[in-house]
Amino acid sequence: MVTARLYVEGGGDSKQLKSQCRRGFREFIEKAGLQGRMPRIVACGGRQQAYDSFATALAAGTSTPMLLVDAEGRVKDASAWEHLRKRDGWPRPGGAHENHCHLMAQVMESWFLVDRRTLRTFYGPEFHEKPLPSNPRIEQIAKADVLDGLARATRNTSKGPYDKGPTSFAILAEVDPSKVERSAPHAKRFLDTLRAGGPG
Repeated sequence: MVTARLYVEGGGDSKQLKSQCRRGFREFIEKAGLQGRMPRIVACGGRQQAYDSFATALAAGTSTPMLLVDAEGRVKDASAWEHLRKRDGWPRPGGAHENHCHLMAQVMESWFLVDRRTLRTFYGPEFHEKPLPSNPRIEQIAKADVLDGLARATRNTSKGPYDKGPTSFAILAEVDPSKVERSAPHAKRFLDTLRAGGPG
């Protein structure tokens, strides 16, 4: 059974948005075949808060913590920790190994690009997918291009152009994780770690 506590970037400062963040990740992970083996999801708000909360939990030794944050850029290092050290200046906390740290590359919204059926269903007939980046290797698509493509594809819909916040977590809850992990190696690594029982 997974006993991990997952510290995720997202949810801002409001209790309601943190709840929506937890729900989005919970439903995404459950659909990956992890019902009954779910980590406890902690919506931390910003990236720094997620890292700090993870490091505190690891030092306390009271749970098996995992960290999940946006890569915020192309990942060139084999080690997620090394990527975060170079990009954010975050040292690997003492006692942390590779399976404690996971990345959404380049951002969570990258995952949405591979499930256009869900986007069409969510946004309705005014959704136009042509502006979305077409590279099937979604982790190579720059963050700015992902977000710009989503905004332009949805700008004429009744829900309005895509923006971070409640909309992002509502879509995450509907996205097919099997499509995501086929196109996003870091997402597959994250889900495989949970399937194996957590970081160990």
